[in-house]
Amino acid sequence: MTATLPPTDGARATRARLPVRTLRTDRWWLGPLLTVLGLTAFLVYGLARALQQDYYWVADYHYLTPFYSPCLSASCEPGSAHFGTFPWAFPWFLPYAVISLPLLLAFRFTCYYYRKAYYRAFWQSPTACAVREPHGRYTGETRFPLLGQNLHRYFFYAALVISLINTYDATNALFHGANGGFGVGVGNIILFGNVTLLWAYTLSCHSCRHIMGGRLKSFSGRPVRYWMWTQISRMNTRHMHYAWITLGTLVITDLYVALVAGGAITDLRFFN
Repeated sequence: MTATLPPTDGARATRARLPVRTLRTDRWWLGPLLTVLGLTAFLVYGLARALQQDYYWVADYHYLTPFYSPCLSASCEPGSAHFGTFPWAFPWFLPYAVISLPLLLAFRFTCYYYRKAYYRAFWQSPTACAVREPHGRYTGETRFPLLGQNLHRYFFYAALVISLINTYDATNALFHGANGGFGVGVGNIILFGNVTLLWAYTLSCHSCRHIMGGRLKSFSGRPVRYWMWTQISRMNTRHMHYAWITLGTLVITDLYVALVAGGAITDLRFFN
């Protein structure tokens, strides 16, 4: 056996010393830039709407925007608090959906895809493959606020409950048409389209896939779990797409409800 000689000082330098940040000639910066713009736009819009405390409920058709569900302030508009409220009115800086919004934000913040997206786009760690990052050293997820990333599996259960609440909101609106009975309008379609895609994003989560089959040594004798794991695995390949699509549908749903509630547009009814 040939003995391995210790590396010389020159061999210890594992990275090439280049005078430029990267030798790539393609538009490697475009993806991170679009990610920054997209996530920033959503966060600004969502924060503004959550603190507006108005135009979130259409009493005629029981449309409730997901940004205010469940509505928990004592000042919630009559009929919009499907699960009751706290005994006091919230100040302007406290969103009416004070429980669900932070949990959903935490679910997305710790999501495996979003972690990749904002690590590259905002923290440039790294910005792209074969692009030197500006940081002097790599610390991984060993510092605040990244220490809590593994809580994603628990935020997943909270997201499941909130998805059920959103489903209830969409279903409830079907039975409160113009005359108090069953009815369908454009708003109902938007609400159901949004909640369907939210379910797709939630169930395609890596944590959901792990729950279905991650702890099993073999699927033998467990055909139901194998089938569920297979379906979720197929959805998981599109998790990134659902992550972005649902940001768009959340904004579209909220904006539509706000416009109808404010009287800017009228909900088109197909019947009742």
